[in-house]
Amino acid sequence: MTILAIDQGTTSSRGIVFSDDLRPLATAQQEFRQHFPRSGWVEHDPDDIWTTVAATARGAIEKAGAPRIDAIGITNQRETTLIWDRGTGTPIHRAIVWQDRRTADICARMKADGQEEAVSDATGLLLDPYFSATKIGWILDQVEGARARAEKGELAFGTVDTFLIWKLTGGRSHVTDATNAARTMLYDIRKGEWSAEMCRLFGVPMALLPEVRDSAAEFGVTRADLFGREVPILGVAGDQQAATVGQACFAPGMMKSTYGTGCFALLNTGGDAVRSGNRLLTTIAYQLEGKPTYALEGSIFIAGAVVQWLRDGLKIIRDAGETGPLSAGADDGQDIIMVPAFTGLGAPYWNPEARGGVFGLTRNTGPAEFARAALQSVGFQTRDLWQAMQADWPGAGDAVLRVDGGMTASEPAMQFLADILGAPVDRPENTETTAQGAAWLAGYKAGICPGPEEYAASWKLDRRFEPQMGADDRQTRYAAWQRAVQAVIAVAGDQSA
Repeated sequence: MTILAIDQGTTSSRGIVFSDDLRPLATAQQEFRQHFPRSGWVEHDPDDIWTTVAATARGAIEKAGAPRIDAIGITNQRETTLIWDRGTGTPIHRAIVWQDRRTADICARMKADGQEEAVSDATGLLLDPYFSATKIGWILDQVEGARARAEKGELAFGTVDTFLIWKLTGGRSHVTDATNAARTMLYDIRKGEWSAEMCRLFGVPMALLPEVRDSAAEFGVTRADLFGREVPILGVAGDQQAATVGQACFAPGMMKSTYGTGCFALLNTGGDAVRSGNRLLTTIAYQLEGKPTYALEGSIFIAGAVVQWLRDGLKIIRDAGETGPLSAGADDGQDIIMVPAFTGLGAPYWNPEARGGVFGLTRNTGPAEFARAALQSVGFQTRDLWQAMQADWPGAGDAVLRVDGGMTASEPAMQFLADILGAPVDRPENTETTAQGAAWLAGYKAGICPGPEEYAASWKLDRRFEPQMGADDRQTRYAAWQRAVQAVIAVAGDQSA
């Protein structure tokens, strides 16, 4: 028996076929174009999302020898917002990506009006353009006639999972799961339902919204023409929640951090929706059998994307794999600090106006120093989240950080991460845990895969990175990072004054 995992990310789509014991049998991947209409704006063409998903799903099945697919699990970039015509399935605007900052002014006005407290109480989130609600409002106000059509029930909203399910089922299913709903800023995470209050606040007609289900549930069946027969879609989770499942972080106090385009750390807090005092997010880690498990989450907007910038922007590398070896040749006498706030700062700062900065440049600074600073920026940002989580939830203090995602292949990056945290970092044998989490959810619902406890027992360690940096050095370096962050925030304040 086999499971198809669809992993739709920010820069590429992947299809992965898993065996019933969750071994990856075949993978297909395609990158797609990013659109940047203005500074701070990021969009995707919905057709690119769909065509790359369909192509990679079929490609993975073909590579695996065309086995019978028994279930499909979907994991997706979160918060990215699409609205389409219910009759034709045609999107009315490009997808507005989670990184997009065009609604920063709207969020700032709402904060100034004292509305963030009510938003956080209901949704666990902070007022920020990162989330879907203000993106929805922007599309409805900018596309002629869209708001009136939405109120009549002629349009449908979805995050990427919902859009893909709609396409896969031929428009028969307009659904999402609790983890994706929790990222819209419209879902009451404690009541487990769409919030009429939040919809009124953000001007979102409730007729737009999909039905919310568990992360392991029946989401519909695919069109028969896509994979030769109808296949049930049985698992859905946002990418970071899927990685939490894939890392088997089922017990309160377990923590994982995923390094993809951005970096996202989740701390399982069990049945307690912990309210952060340090500007972290309270979210749903997964929902099974109608019961949500909550998490504290810290979101970093730029992690692996800083390596893409070295490649595509500065053109000092040709491939991401060159970054580690290049950084190894950096001059130890230069302490270059890079704050990659290309699309603002995420947790715990939440400053959408901040932009990147590089500090400590000398005449001798070159590609090697830039590469090392880029890798270290990910460790510094993770330390920001780590400290905030420890302050919010005492049980986080003794945690071992489980890491996954493409960037974890970099030995220098992972060693620096352990050094700057002063804590062990565990890299599993399978670092592509996001897709595995989606596959497990689908397989669990189908009766193919074991329950959480047995699945957790199968998690295997590849390498543990132990801290080697001295405490004084660690604190000196982190203090320098904090000064650099405050500098980019100060510059952003001067420019917006």
